[in-house]
Amino acid sequence: MNQSTAITGFEAAAGNVADVHARNVPMQLDASLFEGVSINRSAAERRAGTLATRRTVKKQWQAAWLVQAIGCIDLTTLAGDDTADRVRRLCAKARHPLRDDLVAHLGLADAPPKVGAVCVYPTMVPHAVAALSNSGIPVASVATGFPSGLTPMDQRLAEIRYAVDHGASEIDIVITRGHVLGGNWAALHEEVALMREACGEAHLKAILGTGDLQTLTNVYRASMVCMMAGADVIKTSTGKEAVNATLPVSLTMVRAAREYYQATGFKIGFKPAGGLKAAKEAIAWLILMKEELGTEWTRPDLFRIGASSLLTDIERQIEHFVTGRYSAAFRHPMN
Repeated sequence: MNQSTAITGFEAAAGNVADVHARNVPMQLDASLFEGVSINRSAAERRAGTLATRRTVKKQWQAAWLVQAIGCIDLTTLAGDDTADRVRRLCAKARHPLRDDLVAHLGLADAPPKVGAVCVYPTMVPHAVAALSNSGIPVASVATGFPSGLTPMDQRLAEIRYAVDHGASEIDIVITRGHVLGGNWAALHEEVALMREACGEAHLKAILGTGDLQTLTNVYRASMVCMMAGADVIKTSTGKEAVNATLPVSLTMVRAAREYYQATGFKIGFKPAGGLKAAKEAIAWLILMKEELGTEWTRPDLFRIGASSLLTDIERQIEHFVTGRYSAAFRHPMN
């Protein structure tokens, strides 16, 4: 089936053409935007539960949503044994996430899909930048003492500057979770504002480490404070916590982004990360973005998925759509 039919099923969102929107501008801490808010976990869980059970897409429409998901993936390697060769192989996959025969069957040979970004440790940034030259794929780097965020501030800021100086155009920072647990919103705002300043033109993604924040109310308030301090994207997790991205947490964060937009006019992106491995999960998060924020927030300038093995399952599902058969995961290597 020609992919043009499938793209129609996604209301043209699979084109990955981003609308131009103003970058978030840091503002003074305004506790009135969040202090009166309390999140009902049971209600959030009920709402989140409808996303994957009462909403579904099939056949060519599912294929279109999965192609869209590929364009939103931050393809990631954050292992202690990362090497330049591993990063180069990951970048090759980022450039060419689907096999040529699948791309041809989908009718996308003239505009083959590619991932939203490649995310690596700061020392791997130069290798990723070189491997992605002329691809249009940005390099993202974790920084600020990832994953704990408990290194001294001067070192955290130096790590940001190192990654930016070597070509990273997106920085995934880690907040101090203790500021959230202690309700020290001024300290949280100050640290994120300093990190935003260190990023310069590079976009800042604020990792909340939601699995450590105890309550959805804390998740909401931390989201609002990070956005006020200048975060361009709010992100759930480092992927190293015991609990990472969940739909109730994501619902809380995207509603915070919606309310921040209503209050300020600035559109903030969202990135779930950690434990997302199945294609059906990517579709569930796309449905969340579309229903809560609208089609614009399903595009890679405002939505990313932090993952690596997720791409393998997406490619398997697309192969099933094209051929009617499931293949073994080893037929779709990541590197």
